[in-house]
Order: sequence, then C-alpha cells, then structure tokens
Amino acid sequence: MNGLKIEATKYIPGVSFDRETNVFDIKGDSYPENTAELYSPVFSWVKKYLDNLTDNQKVTINIELGYFNSSSSQILMDFFDMLEKAARSGRNITVNWIYDEENEISLEHGEEFHDDLKAVTFNLMPKKEAE
Repeated sequence: MNGLKIEATKYIPGVSFDRETNVFDIKGDSYPENTAELYSPVFSWVKKYLDNLTDNQKVTINIELGYFNSSSSQILMDFFDMLEKAARSGRNITVNWIYDEENEISLEHGEEFHDDLKAVTFNLMPKKEAE
C-alpha cells in the first residue's frame, strides 16, 4: 500500500500520509465546495490503512488547520470517529491538534474534538511546541 499525498491549495489542506513512518500530516485551510467528494479518497485510504495496521504499530496524525468550514468540521468528526473505532480495536493512534495560540477558535474546536475521543490519544499543541 502506497502513501497518500494531496497538495494544498487555497481551499484544501495538504495531506501527506507516509506509510513508512506512520506519521500523517494534514495542514492548511479547508473550505472546499465539495467537501465530501474531496475527502472520500482520503477516508478510503485511511480505512484500508487502519484495517492492515498491526496493533503494535504507532500512528501519529498531525492536524494543523487554520480555518475550516462547517462541512469540513463534520468531515473531521467522521474522521475522528473512524480513528476512535480503530483505537478501540487495539490500534495505537495519537492525534496532535496543532493550533495557533492567537486563534482561539481553533483551540476551542480542538477541545471539542478532544472531549469526544476516549481511546485515541489527543494532544492540543500550540504551534510553537509542535515545531
């Protein structure tokens, strides 16, 4: 299974899933017109990846979104639900929610996502700490 790479644009974040390191990055803004269509191949890839993952492999997902619209927020919830299900099945998954300290809304969104996840390790990280 190869990695997945999507270049960032003004409206969509860059997505880099490296199968070799098990470190995945999602970075940029997310407010496309066709959110579900855009993220469908990402979900398919991640689901297949998680299905083939062994329990002892650690997966780190770094998410750094400056701005995202409500449909992207729903997609993120679906993504986190998929990760939570995998973590409850024994997968070792860590999400690092990287936020700009001046962007209180991003922190608040991260806190809301954090509260919904129990099996996934979810870290709220100011941008300076993450660098």
